[in-house]
Amino acid sequence: MTSEVDGVLVAAHELKGPLALLRQLAFSLEYADSERERREIGREMIDISERAMKQINDLTRLRSIESGLFEIEPVAIRAVCNDVTSELKDLFRANHKNLESDYHNRLRLVAGNRDLLHSVVYNFCLNALHYSSQETASSLSVRDKNGRVRLEVRDYGPSLPADVWRAMRQGYLEQPTSIAMRPGSSGLGLYIASKFSKAMHAPVGAIRHRDGTSFYVELPAPRQENLFS
Repeated sequence: MTSEVDGVLVAAHELKGPLALLRQLAFSLEYADSERERREIGREMIDISERAMKQINDLTRLRSIESGLFEIEPVAIRAVCNDVTSELKDLFRANHKNLESDYHNRLRLVAGNRDLLHSVVYNFCLNALHYSSQETASSLSVRDKNGRVRLEVRDYGPSLPADVWRAMRQGYLEQPTSIAMRPGSSGLGLYIASKFSKAMHAPVGAIRHRDGTSFYVELPAPRQENLFS
């Protein structure tokens, strides 16, 4: 019961952040010096609210996952990655950060669910936003590995705590987890990515580097249907 309460508190804390920032921006509108500044504040408020809504929508999807309502089908993984990087491009640019993409997969299709996979990639990349710069850009890579396709997001943040690293190595996070050594990191986002990956039968994991962490998910290739069955 305690672990469940801790998970709820982590989720509440992370959802409180965008609300507090929206409140601060709303107050700053009154003191904007120009119409241009007001428009910029308005755009920032829209971006923040959209990201918060994405996280809330992901949380509501968790119950649907338990009910098995998401269909597994062939998904073009590069197209999903391109959608996410395009969606986050302005956010990275606004924060003077970079996200590089590197595709080396021959298996172009994976067995998964497009909406769930989009959320997994989005949460991994958003998590990496806090730990990149022009000198150490975060990277999104896709490559084949032992008959599966590994999608990996590399950042240059502080060391990942051992308990979170072990949980990821075991395949999944069981609850939202605060990551004290990575104050900008989204424990809730990693939890959502973990649950969505599990629903697609795609294990997640983490690799600790001396100068950061790589989070990954390994997706199976679609099964070949027997046309004569």
